[in-house]
Amino acid sequence: MKRLFPIIITLTIISLIGIIVLQIQWISSAIRLKQDQYERSVQTALGNVKDTIVFRKESGMGFMNNARSNNDVSTPDILTRYEIKDLLRTELQYNGIKQKFEYNIINEAAAPIMYSAGFRTEYLDDPGLFKINISGRTSSTFETLFVYILQPQKYFMNQLLFMLIGAIIFTSIIIAAFFLTIRTMLTQRKLSEIKSDFINNMTHEFKTPIATIQLASDALRNPKVISNPEEIMNYTGIIKEENRRMHKQVERILNAAQLEKDDVKLQLKELDVHAMIEKLFDNTQLRAEEIHATLSKDLSATNYAIMADEVHFSNIIFNLMDNALKYSKENPEVIVRTENFGQSLHIKFIDNGIGMTKETVNNIFEKFYRAHTGNKHNVKGFGLGLTYVKNIIDLHEAKIRVDSTLDQGSTFTIIFPTI
Repeated sequence: MKRLFPIIITLTIISLIGIIVLQIQWISSAIRLKQDQYERSVQTALGNVKDTIVFRKESGMGFMNNARSNNDVSTPDILTRYEIKDLLRTELQYNGIKQKFEYNIINEAAAPIMYSAGFRTEYLDDPGLFKINISGRTSSTFETLFVYILQPQKYFMNQLLFMLIGAIIFTSIIIAAFFLTIRTMLTQRKLSEIKSDFINNMTHEFKTPIATIQLASDALRNPKVISNPEEIMNYTGIIKEENRRMHKQVERILNAAQLEKDDVKLQLKELDVHAMIEKLFDNTQLRAEEIHATLSKDLSATNYAIMADEVHFSNIIFNLMDNALKYSKENPEVIVRTENFGQSLHIKFIDNGIGMTKETVNNIFEKFYRAHTGNKHNVKGFGLGLTYVKNIIDLHEAKIRVDSTLDQGSTFTIIFPTI
């Protein structure tokens, strides 16, 4: 899977780039096609206008000079500038060109014969200017009609708008789907690694007590032990303790499963936080002595009554104290401190342990995640403790905050509203 993953990403990226390149080429071809169609439509319209003008000129009609056409007096044998513009407008619109335009008619000496009011001399140098000879076969004069269409880009926008919008939308969807797929694959790979880590940790967690129970059971069958009540009590105590350890681990896994299915129902009642901390301190003191840790408390809060579930709240306190002792250096020091800030109670768990990187802090509440300290399994656990803590705190509508510096220690702060 590790080798296949980069290949899948590479092939997907190549396919995505290919699709985008083809889209660009397709749009470019469509634009060129529309440009050709636009020019043909204009030329067709101008051809029809030429035929009409030539026919009317051969019938004896001429052009009224602009200087004499201010009153726009139309006579049967004269074409006015307004008639020319109407003729051009009709033909252009018939061929799909609805933009505004201006025109100019000049003779062989390049002198203007007739022009629209908005025609400017700089239009003659524009590459977008269209022209057509309107002299006719029997005419003795050489006359040229120039037509300049204003804002031709509107024509292309009207013609290509839906195609461009569609191309952008569908290309964006493809890109979004690609990144979503890559993100999902990365998440799945990460989950696979985390679950593999969880299975390895679970194997290690259960392997030791099972082996210890097996050895103690075998020892109890020894005739020398059977005849010694003290030895029997010793070995049965070992079996009971190891069985308790396994039961505790199974309970953690079941609690995590309950939280995932939203099966946890809180039994809220008024709790004395200081009393619970004192009780859990006594229970944790033996563990602290085994690893030569110093446990201390600073219960300075004046309002320490909260509404919480007694069992789950005690589990939160125990988990955070146990976590502070787990990830510690030699001669660890752990301080539990309570403080009041406004209408809230802050309970802090401060240690001088190994600390965490910013990446670890961002992931510690994820299920099965564990901060590694060198050897992958040198710290026992399933990576469920802090996930459980975070979920229970969320169910209480409380908050948890983590401040940590690598190699300097961590501070976990849980914030509950006081009564």
